[in-house]
Amino acid sequence: MIQQEILSEIQKYDTIIIHRHINPDPDALGSQIGLAEILRASFPAKHIYQVGSEVGDLAWFGQEQVIADDLYQDALVIVTDTADTPRVSDDRFTTGKMLIKIDHHPNDDPYAKINWVDNDASSASELIFDLVAASDGLLTVNAAAARMLYGGIVGDTGRFLYNNTTPHTFQVAAELIKQDFDPAKVNNQMNSLTLAQARLQSYVFDHLTVTPAGAASVVIPQTTIQGLGLADDEVSAAVGTPGRLAEVQSWLEFVEKKDGTYRVHLRSKGPIINELAKAHNGGGHPLASGANAQDQAEIDEMIAALAALVETYQKAGQNG
Repeated sequence: MIQQEILSEIQKYDTIIIHRHINPDPDALGSQIGLAEILRASFPAKHIYQVGSEVGDLAWFGQEQVIADDLYQDALVIVTDTADTPRVSDDRFTTGKMLIKIDHHPNDDPYAKINWVDNDASSASELIFDLVAASDGLLTVNAAAARMLYGGIVGDTGRFLYNNTTPHTFQVAAELIKQDFDPAKVNNQMNSLTLAQARLQSYVFDHLTVTPAGAASVVIPQTTIQGLGLADDEVSAAVGTPGRLAEVQSWLEFVEKKDGTYRVHLRSKGPIINELAKAHNGGGHPLASGANAQDQAEIDEMIAALAALVETYQKAGQNG
């Protein structure tokens, strides 16, 4: 069983360094720092580190550590919640002695020696709990770890609204909240917005275009982001905004970057959109993906492709 392989490697190494993806979301931090807290509690003599870029407005989750390059020489490196190598935060992840990938995205890039990828899991945080459950008491979840894993699950399930929420997901969440932390506080922190983020959501509603079939799109220019005084990582608060509309089936958000290119968020309530993301230097889950667009021409191409995709989906449903 792959969990046993991972546990065996964890036992072998005195130094374990855990990475996650760039532009971290709650699951990236929850799985990464949650695993780090589990290992610290389970193996007090081991040296456990969590590394990566700044976490922006998710600093309340936990902080990354700055470590020297030579610590990787005899280290086990574990990367959580990261589908492919370009998205791993801190490229030193390849310099350790052993590399493990724990993820729930499509396994298009099996970059590690051991790749534990489960597309059916709600989140990487859920998988970390499953690793503990498979350890026969070797690993233990303390309150600090439970808070992180719970936050990761809540984040990637959209507070249990998304269809990746399974009975097992609820079972894991129920076990986690038995620990001594305040789940309501975590929920409220994840649900809170700044006034600037609320105004960005208003901008999205005002500028959203929606086809008759329910394909929606909006472009968020840098002038708007800067005018609201938002940092780049704070813009993600508006990613789910179009999905609140009954008329919307799938949507694209094009967020202009400082270099004039665009980060693209793709979301869907039914039509599969990750193949569209892959065609534009991206990828992800069937209903939640990311991509990139170089210019207005590529934006127009993606909008047309989504419109066709959603229309086909709607016709198939009507004929089925």
